[in-house]
Amino acid sequence: MRLLLRLADGADALNRAIGLSARWLAVALVLVQFTVVVLRYAYGSSFVWMQEGVIYLHAFLFMLAIGYAYLLDAHVRVDFFYANWSERTKAWVDLAGVVVAVLPFCWLLVWASWGYVSRSFMMGEGPMAVGGLPFTPWLKALILVMAGLLALQSVSVMIRAVGVITGATDKLFPWRQAVSEG
Repeated sequence: MRLLLRLADGADALNRAIGLSARWLAVALVLVQFTVVVLRYAYGSSFVWMQEGVIYLHAFLFMLAIGYAYLLDAHVRVDFFYANWSERTKAWVDLAGVVVAVLPFCWLLVWASWGYVSRSFMMGEGPMAVGGLPFTPWLKALILVMAGLLALQSVSVMIRAVGVITGATDKLFPWRQAVSEG
């Protein structure tokens, strides 16, 4: 179990590093959007590549941060009952959620988008609009990256849930406490 918990620590570290890096995309997103608005309303000008840049930054921010949000247990959840349960009961619920919902969703997402992404690369898909950014295949590839990061973090949650159930560890989401304190 120690080896599996170390594997979970590795997945957590990867998603934490990506998430902490991705948060800077929010700053870039605000700055680029602000520039687009100022150019449009103050100078009557705009650049398509900047407007598309907002879309790219938004997509990168949310798709790269999904594993980090799950790491921190910051995803949407109805806590009406869950909040009052023991850590062991929460572990059983989260284990079932990963097996029944999260991992099948990740698989379905990869299965459904693989052709969409690969066709984009094969045909050398260009910008969304004339004068836009020529990285559309890479933007679409983020779907696969997002599914991978979410699946990786869900495996970490699954390992930790088994660890809590068996008594090998006491926390299902150890980063949640560390982040709120620091």
